Amino acid sequence: MIALFLTLLGAAWAADAAPRVEGQLVLDGVPEIPAEVVERTAQYENVRSAGLVGWLPRNAGLMINTRFGETAQLHTVVGPGMARKQLTFFSEPVGSVSWDSEGDGTTLVYARDVGGGEAWQLFRFDTLSGRSTLLTDGTSRNELGAWANTGDRFAFSSTRRNQKDFDLYVMDAADPGSARRVLEVEGQWNVLDWSADDARVLVRQFISAAHSRLYVLDIGTGLLTEVAPSPTPVTWDDAAFAKGDDAIFATTDAGGEFRRLVRVELASNTTTVLTAEIPWDVEALALAPDQRQLAFVVNEGGRSAVYVAPTAAPARRKRLATPLGVAGGLGFDAAGKRLAVSISTAKAPTDVYVIDLKPGTSTRWTDSEVGGLDTGRFVVPELVTMKSFDGLAIPAWVYRPAAPKGPSPVVISIHGGPESQARDSFVGSFQYWVNELGLTVVVPNVRGSTGYGRTYLTLDDGRKRMDSVNDIGAVLDWIATQPGLDASRVGVTGGSYGGFMVLASLVAFPDRLRCGIDSVGISNFVSFLENTDAYRRDLRRVEYGDERDPAMRAFLHEVSPLTNVGKIVDPLFVVQGRNDPRVPMSEAEQIVSAVRGKGQDVWYLLANDEGHGFKRKSNRDVMTRAVSMFWDRYLIAGGATPAPVGR
Repeated sequence: MIALFLTLLGAAWAADAAPRVEGQLVLDGVPEIPAEVVERTAQYENVRSAGLVGWLPRNAGLMINTRFGETAQLHTVVGPGMARKQLTFFSEPVGSVSWDSEGDGTTLVYARDVGGGEAWQLFRFDTLSGRSTLLTDGTSRNELGAWANTGDRFAFSSTRRNQKDFDLYVMDAADPGSARRVLEVEGQWNVLDWSADDARVLVRQFISAAHSRLYVLDIGTGLLTEVAPSPTPVTWDDAAFAKGDDAIFATTDAGGEFRRLVRVELASNTTTVLTAEIPWDVEALALAPDQRQLAFVVNEGGRSAVYVAPTAAPARRKRLATPLGVAGGLGFDAAGKRLAVSISTAKAPTDVYVIDLKPGTSTRWTDSEVGGLDTGRFVVPELVTMKSFDGLAIPAWVYRPAAPKGPSPVVISIHGGPESQARDSFVGSFQYWVNELGLTVVVPNVRGSTGYGRTYLTLDDGRKRMDSVNDIGAVLDWIATQPGLDASRVGVTGGSYGGFMVLASLVAFPDRLRCGIDSVGISNFVSFLENTDAYRRDLRRVEYGDERDPAMRAFLHEVSPLTNVGKIVDPLFVVQGRNDPRVPMSEAEQIVSAVRGKGQDVWYLLANDEGHGFKRKSNRDVMTRAVSMFWDRYLIAGGATPAPVGR
């Protein structure tokens, strides 16, 4: 079947791939996409998902975020399997959402940007009229916080003062002119929760993935008091006031390798660890409205465990029966009797489940479409470990074809971040590559990934950057030992930091890789740090190093793929959004230009209406088809690497 398909594509590949425009996409060096490719990818392009936003007031149902058209929008669903009623109909996707859970449910606040630029603006939305009103200034970046318990105001953070620092504000949603700055800060800050009397808020200062601070802010006086100060860097993530406001529940890695659930008495800063015996990160926390129960999620090496416990006796926690996968978006109903949660599994995209806590039964409220595909054919990945150059164990998920015809070609997929983690959740492209193209997909969590403790997280910082690239060498070594895998046909793909890893791997292992796909990736650390949005620069300098220091600048220049472009000899596909505020388009343009300057061809896909990754279905569809063609030509085709498409 694959041989026949390659024959059908022969004419398209032989033709000169001149730049062309399709809608908002510029396809430069990308061959025409034949109808056969469109037909083959169509079902996988029509997979949907549904993520939990929260319970509607008075337990009237759930609000979810899902896509029925071009972008993800807000919907409500009033019962298990019931029809989803669409609330918003914007051309841009709707981001974070918050509303007064004690009110009548007719007013909510949501975030929306333009073209993926991430200059999030906040809007008031009237669910009765369907009208939106801009609440923020239209230019700054704004991040939603939480509603006051009285329901008359909400807190948020914004860069409106200088387009760089996230000051804290309080606003009456009915009056855009009422925004009042309650704290002027430097860096990235966000609001987590209000005290019961609405006099104080919990706020977090994010310094890096390995360092954050938690504070209580008095709204009236502006007094800022740090919670459990630490002499060494620690992280704080979720946090909420306990009943009575004299204590908080929070997740932190203070005193350990992993983030644990703790209770902190605010008067004394006495901290009690509630999950000391769990050797994994606690990554999400939710309190019931009456604060008598709490729920939390544990990341057990990439799979989630969901727990519920009485706040008065957290040790009496109960592990809930949920599908094996990745959970998020916890939310108690108004009565505290049910818990809603979003769950994604290897065989099913994200859907919303509701757990009746007394009997412990789980009901699936949404059942997202998978394009008519047989989910029984979807592959559950195997978790393996690989020894790197220094003996470090590198975990990886491996997706294998069910019935391979001989040793299969391999795609190594590298996550972004780098402070992120590849997990056992649904990835439609992996299922397509495995089931339709016959590829094996290896997804490593190289050093620097989250989920494996503070030490592992920091093993790639600064001058240790290339150690993570060497971890890909260990993945290649492992592939060479597997009789079912073809070590002579290995490709690599990744986005954002994963895009850097693709380029760096092509530099480091040109004779062991066949091709690579770099999506919104860093090609030069110096130019990246100088051009990424101002609010992000100091955060990224903690991870990569400060380019303003001459010695570090020289190191960053030395290890950048652009500096070593002469070593990139394998076929390359670059994907970029013009409006990307994180990894600017210039990072893609300069690597494409440099590789082409050596006489090599590069496939380049640019979206004029996207940012850091593609969110519009039509754009993603074209990318899916082009990626399929790229793997077909450069990875699946037997024999020597084919000559590049002529220009």
